[in-house]
Amino acid sequence: MKIDWNRKYTTIAVYAFLVIAAAMLFYAGMNHFKALKTFWDGFVAIMLPMIYGFSIAYVLNPVMRFFEQKVLGKIFREKISTRAKRVAAIVLTYFCSIAVITVFFSIVAPQVASSISGIVSNISSYIPAATQWLEGVLDKLPSDPYIQELLGKVMQSAEKILEAFYAWLASSLPLALSFTRSLTVGVTNSILGIIISIYLLMGKERFFAQTKKTLYAFFPTRAVDRMVDITHTSNQVFSGFITGKLLDSLIIGILCFICMSLFKMPMAMLVSVIVGVTNVIPYFGPFIGAIPSALIIFIIDPVKAFWFLVMILVLQQFDGNILGPKILGSSIGISAFWVIFSILLFGGYFGVLGMFVGVPTFAVIYSLLRTVVELRLEKRGLPSATSEYASRRHPLLKKK
Repeated sequence: MKIDWNRKYTTIAVYAFLVIAAAMLFYAGMNHFKALKTFWDGFVAIMLPMIYGFSIAYVLNPVMRFFEQKVLGKIFREKISTRAKRVAAIVLTYFCSIAVITVFFSIVAPQVASSISGIVSNISSYIPAATQWLEGVLDKLPSDPYIQELLGKVMQSAEKILEAFYAWLASSLPLALSFTRSLTVGVTNSILGIIISIYLLMGKERFFAQTKKTLYAFFPTRAVDRMVDITHTSNQVFSGFITGKLLDSLIIGILCFICMSLFKMPMAMLVSVIVGVTNVIPYFGPFIGAIPSALIIFIIDPVKAFWFLVMILVLQQFDGNILGPKILGSSIGISAFWVIFSILLFGGYFGVLGMFVGVPTFAVIYSLLRTVVELRLEKRGLPSATSEYASRRHPLLKKK
């Protein structure tokens, strides 16, 4: 007996089946959430070397391309094969990376550890000295009762802040030791990650071609073309932002160390590392780094803490108006409002790492959503310019 399939009702039946199956899977997942979480954590632990390898390869890929195209490409041109250039570029990339890591652990890390240890061991003498300086400043101010009462409250608040800061420093040392132990445990994964990253860098074009080949085998050509375009756009935004921001933060950290050394400010290496690391976070990074750094300097030398804040203000103005635009470009495709929104959103869910990767992630999502909206508007015969949808009474503000 031949079944006469009705295309309309068959489509409805397939959609209904998929909806019911998805609902059942969701219900089962919610009932077995702990088991799924345990399975996921185990899967991530097993795949950590692959995650490390991909991350290392992704960060080092721009460096490798620089050596392969800008250096070796100009020196040898067509005299050696492309494979030989790739091998030489990978060797140079990892040599430079090892040199940077060696310099950090041989020069920077010991000074940072020494500074933290010195602060923790001498904090009991630093706080009374800072408190005495504050009292001396208060004695020189007018003796108006309202002013004295206000300053007294400020003094009490400052003492509480210093005591809380001391407690935080004292507790940060065990955390640092715990981090060191965790770092030691992850050495095996890191070594495997480095090996995997070498394979990824060596055959990245082949891996991409194999993935694209598989997608064309199972999905419509138009859909795969769109996925490839999305991948290229995402890579450009992510790679440009991450490598540019890391380079920008490294330069700011070095400039901070040079300026602090010239003005003979205390804890120059520790503070410069804090400023450089926190500078990778857009907008909020300078404040996140400046506040604890100023407190560290304040408990040692209150006067220099003020000049440190002035120096950081000048340095961040230089970064925001000159250095940053030169390295990152004038824009990543989203306004300052959406940058702050993405930092708050991703930072709230994923912490410091979310604050760093949230901006390029949201930029990609924003770009994709804008493309979809414009395509649908064009299909409906409507204009795609945002200005066309502004109120006549309240048109959009024009840029200069």
